[in-house]
Amino acid sequence: MSAPTPVSGEGGAEIYAKLAELGLTLPTVVPPLAAYVPAVQSGNYVYVSGQLPFVDGKLPHTGKLGAGVTVEQGTELARYCALNALAAIDALVGLGRVVKIVKVTGFVASAEGFTGQPGVINGASQLFFDVLGEPGRHARSAVGVAELPLGAPVEVEVIAELD
Repeated sequence: MSAPTPVSGEGGAEIYAKLAELGLTLPTVVPPLAAYVPAVQSGNYVYVSGQLPFVDGKLPHTGKLGAGVTVEQGTELARYCALNALAAIDALVGLGRVVKIVKVTGFVASAEGFTGQPGVINGASQLFFDVLGEPGRHARSAVGVAELPLGAPVEVEVIAELD
């Protein structure tokens, strides 16, 4: 059985070109808020810690979906989480080694009665597909929670397979 083929050439050039085409740049990896690391490699997998939707070191919105944060805002925040996850992978091993996004778990701070978590987390799922193509399609969970760190509306964690 042959090894899976990475989604891009040496060093991830195709991924960086796709990011640029989409008008995106990888942000600086956000330092951990507690006693953990942004991402860790084990065998042929990278496990990315939950990423908050930081933009330039700040949360653009705080609060809960269904009570002050719109679905559109939440979807955009999930995209930021996914971009931050790609940055964590890139800093650890380089995006050129990514073969597949295997699993995404999205957490949505939800007001009572809010049931649109899957739609919100589609922001992250769509970003992975837009950047990586078919290797960006993944298994996923979208979970409503009472609160997230720093009042963030969304948090996303990722498992990626490497070459």
